[in-house]
Amino acid sequence: PGITEAEIALELEFTMRRNGSDGMPFAPIVASGPNGAHPHAMPGPRRVETGDLIVLDFGARVGGYCSDMTRTICVGAASDEQRRLYDAVLAANEAGLAAVRAGAPCVDVDRAGRDILEARGLGDVFTHGIGHGVSLDIHELPTLSRTSTHSLRNQACVTVEPGVYVEGFAGVRIEDLVVVEDGGCRCLTNSPKELIQI
Repeated sequence: PGITEAEIALELEFTMRRNGSDGMPFAPIVASGPNGAHPHAMPGPRRVETGDLIVLDFGARVGGYCSDMTRTICVGAASDEQRRLYDAVLAANEAGLAAVRAGAPCVDVDRAGRDILEARGLGDVFTHGIGHGVSLDIHELPTLSRTSTHSLRNQACVTVEPGVYVEGFAGVRIEDLVVVEDGGCRCLTNSPKELIQI
């Protein structure tokens, strides 16, 4: 508590560069408390408070290739409502990952995660597609959304990143970067996905 979003973003960038990143493929997103309700919030002067959820979306660039991941953590013990949101997004993430395989229509991957959130009454606060391609650019084809006309190609790298955004309260997003394979996918994101409470 007390550190600013901008200070966290600076620490993320410093740590990635210190560990071999050639640069940042995009400016890190650090969105605490009610700022988390904005999917592309820019880190600012808001100071983190006890009880905040913090959405951390960041990536490195190595050998010209981009990475992308998001985790949401809680400062202090999560409330019942925060845990409900988190558990729903985690279930949507896992359903989306289970739908990824070579040849799968991208719309089916989006639907797998979206169906979970809709069943839990959160469909109206999932405001973007479930993923996108990542390679030399941070956002590439294919798009994984409810209007996508693409299918997944073997060995493509894509994200699976469902999120919910409750205005004035919080946001939760969990994003993994995966390699599409025949019959499934290989996850490149090694960070744990259980809710971290610090």
